[in-house]
Amino acid sequence: MNKTKRKIFETSMDLFAKKGYEATSIEEITSVVGVAKGTLYYHFSSKEEIFNFLVEEGMKLLKNSIDIKISKLDNNLDKLKAIILIQIKIIIKYENFISMLLSQIWGQEPRNLKCRGYVFEYINMIEEILKEGIQKGEIIEGDTSVIASRNIWIYLFNNGI
Repeated sequence: MNKTKRKIFETSMDLFAKKGYEATSIEEITSVVGVAKGTLYYHFSSKEEIFNFLVEEGMKLLKNSIDIKISKLDNNLDKLKAIILIQIKIIIKYENFISMLLSQIWGQEPRNLKCRGYVFEYINMIEEILKEGIQKGEIIEGDTSVIASRNIWIYLFNNGI
């Protein structure tokens, strides 16, 4: 990621998280990022493309962090513990990313569907670890879909999203 895109990633998600997608303008993004409109449009053709970039990069960061950590673990309970710690770190460091992503899971616009897809993909990853752990006897049997999505719903309710 080049310097300008990194700056856009680090600063513009605050706007989307605090104001919402609809209320955030290109002018505000250029002002916060500190670049001219032409520079922004050199890297991105639209606000939607900026938003998609933020979501994709944030999800890559989360998935890569998890993949690196759990690849070293054999026990599925340990994998779940590692995921929870990574979630906490990501929420602390990139709370605006999580807020931005989860605020857009409602609705039928392409960005809503994309965000919802990422959330479900993440939940499915956790659910697979739970299922494997149950099969191996490492985790007590339960409804894996409810358990896997629990953290997402707690975050949504605690943050009024």
